[in-house]
Amino acid sequence: MKRLILITGGQRSGKSAYAEQLALSLSPMPVYMATAKVWDEEFRERVRRHQERRGPQWTNIEEPMYLSSYDVSGRVVLIDCVTLWLTNYFFFEPDNNVDLALEQVKAEFNRLMEQNATFIFVTNEIGLGGVSENAMQRRFTDLQGWMNQYIAQQADQVVLMVSGLPITIKNQ
Repeated sequence: MKRLILITGGQRSGKSAYAEQLALSLSPMPVYMATAKVWDEEFRERVRRHQERRGPQWTNIEEPMYLSSYDVSGRVVLIDCVTLWLTNYFFFEPDNNVDLALEQVKAEFNRLMEQNATFIFVTNEIGLGGVSENAMQRRFTDLQGWMNQYIAQQADQVVLMVSGLPITIKNQ
């Protein structure tokens, strides 16, 4: 039962829709773990559209940081998304300390992985573009890249989404 799948790609590449379809193919009643904090009306509308796309078969959990505090053993769990989850740790830390945020999120990830479940993580590949002129953005891009690598190394399967098409880049 224990399985880890990472779905990555750029914005609007189809990651979430693909992850939802995958979760439903693995379980008639999956868990959706949302990591976002709603900070403005435009983002509230994005969240509403995501919720509308899912049906009543989903168990919805909204948790911005402490994913392991929920017992999801024996379930298929979709975590959407790593980028927003990292944002919550990054901006919680004084001076946006990348090393401390990375240490804390890895520890939380490891606690979650102790459960016997199928986990599908959705994440963004934000480092594919040019180097930002903004120092804080560069630090966050480093954090995102290092956490993506950490999850991918442990994943049984990694899928890269490009223009709505899934490309399997790891399958064990």
